Amino acid sequence: MATSSIGNREYEATPSLNVAFIGLGVMGFPMAGHLARAGHNVTVYNRTTTKAESWQQEFGGNFKTTPRQAAQDADIVFCCVGNDDDLRAVILGADGALAGMGKGTLLVDHTTASAEVARELYQAAADKGVGFVDAPVSGGQAGAVNGVLTVMCGGDQTQFNRMKPVAAAYSQAITLLGGPGAGQLCKMVNQICIAGLVQGLSEAIAFGSAAGLDMKQVLDVIGKGAAQSWQMDNRGHTMVDDKFDFGFAVDWMRKDLNLVLEEARRNGARVPVTALVDQFYADVQQMGGGRWDTSSLIKRLQPK
Repeated sequence: MATSSIGNREYEATPSLNVAFIGLGVMGFPMAGHLARAGHNVTVYNRTTTKAESWQQEFGGNFKTTPRQAAQDADIVFCCVGNDDDLRAVILGADGALAGMGKGTLLVDHTTASAEVARELYQAAADKGVGFVDAPVSGGQAGAVNGVLTVMCGGDQTQFNRMKPVAAAYSQAITLLGGPGAGQLCKMVNQICIAGLVQGLSEAIAFGSAAGLDMKQVLDVIGKGAAQSWQMDNRGHTMVDDKFDFGFAVDWMRKDLNLVLEEARRNGARVPVTALVDQFYADVQQMGGGRWDTSSLIKRLQPK
């Protein structure tokens, strides 16, 4: 398939669509930008209008002052906001995106939210003749900026097939995992893994530092063996350097882990390590680190 190249990102040549993007946070802003650069006609909405104006200045396109207005005439509406309540606020109601969407269009939600709200919105969309895919992402701010996110999807195969080539503008992997809510459940699995890995890496660095080892050298050595992980490769050295300004914040991780713990209570899964690490992140918040990135778990273990 032919491609076009803008900057360092190549885009597959797909038919130009009318697309709306709701939510221009650290993830949504560059994701919507990739859609515009891939040749789609993009209209954005953000609760803070100045952010939408900044996006328009950088990428062109249009912005509207309500989700409903942004969604009108869109073939696909993408959304990436903070939590379940934010999601309901921008999708449902008289000024919500669904109110502006026509029959046969598609709503794709990239918010990390509950499986419960995904199923709720799937049904609300179906009642209007609109398709819905829950599609949380992994890869953080850097993944969004570089267009290499991993997208975990729940919904119908037909609707997934519609969204996949469009979402490829900012993704390196897009996978359908099951029916409505499956994408959100997969993202919970992802966050469980990250929580445990970051805590283990934090303890390892703290232990090695206390033992007098050159931890950057140690990480380079063990990173070539069975201990290797994305967290080690991308956050190990910055943790040693006491730097924690690399995207996904502790406040957001606690929100995600709360979703995990609520779902575990519903399905009976036992997640004792996840529950413990959630409390460790609460300690980091108490230290004033709510906006530090998730690798800041090590701050709890440093000598006082």
